[in-house]
Amino acid sequence: MTSKNSEMSGSSPFKMRLVHLDLKGAPPKVCYLSEIFPLFRALGANGVLIEYEDMFPYEGHLRLLRAKHAYSPSEIKEILHLATLNELEVIPLVQTFGHMEFVLKHEALAHLREVARFPNTLNPHKEESLALVRAMIDQVMELHPGARWLHVGCDEVYYLGEGETSRQWLQQEPNSKAELCLSHMEAVASHVRARYPTTTPLMWDDMLRDIPEDQLSGSRVPQLVEPVLWDYGADLDLHGKALLVEKYRKSGFSWLWAASAFKGATGVNQSLTPIEHHLRNHLQWLQVAGSVPADTLRGIILTGWQSLGLSSSRLLSRGSSQHSEEGVGEPATQNKPLGVKPLTPHC
Repeated sequence: MTSKNSEMSGSSPFKMRLVHLDLKGAPPKVCYLSEIFPLFRALGANGVLIEYEDMFPYEGHLRLLRAKHAYSPSEIKEILHLATLNELEVIPLVQTFGHMEFVLKHEALAHLREVARFPNTLNPHKEESLALVRAMIDQVMELHPGARWLHVGCDEVYYLGEGETSRQWLQQEPNSKAELCLSHMEAVASHVRARYPTTTPLMWDDMLRDIPEDQLSGSRVPQLVEPVLWDYGADLDLHGKALLVEKYRKSGFSWLWAASAFKGATGVNQSLTPIEHHLRNHLQWLQVAGSVPADTLRGIILTGWQSLGLSSSRLLSRGSSQHSEEGVGEPATQNKPLGVKPLTPHC
């Protein structure tokens, strides 16, 4: 298996190649992960990003966050064991700012919403908000000892600045929405760095994109986190991506990550995975990786919803030019992993 994986991933420009498991819907049983982890490895992945949401076994005052069918602590340990057996590094993801619906939907925590009507965004002004996030991080890290990275989310923080406290705060000079965002990011990342010195926070980059370079560099965020540049489109602005990478590097970020999509991200009404779309997305991220300095992108995260689409094998494997003339065809035969049988879950 190791030699096959080495062959599959040997020419990839990404040292870390992660498959994203989003557990918001139809989370798999552990016995299914025992079958699919070897497939991930065979296709060239060397890590998984696990977005637990309510599938994590939160305890104590956070117990209300867990779903009835959440994994148990022993199942989390089994998942980590299975990942180790398949040489997959596990990076947990904990949302800490936006996409907090699974937390803020609860009446007991509704007072921590940025806007009372919407459960997606955390109010960054309240100390209780930061205490909540810290507690969530600590419980997740307790079951992931030694994790080299922890993804803290922070994407799509909708309605930030629209809460009453934020409106009053923004009326004071020189406060800005960008400063409000950076301040919370810094507080979260500082907790991770201080409590877990060998763990580096990852963060989706969309809330950072429009912040001026001098404002980014003037904050501590570039010294604390590694941003993940995500774009799931079939036609990336390659020049724009190169400029964004340059901006982040000048702002002080030492390492960056990329994120493509093997499934999902093509509309809420999509019933079939448009493989051509996702294959183009992967191939264009490979072009981006080839156009920036080699010491810039640490890895790539193949995001998706539950199942590994066929097109992901292309990016996990070669990262070279062996594809159809249109650039969106099926991976060349020699790039297909040998000996990978169709999954027949029996659990």
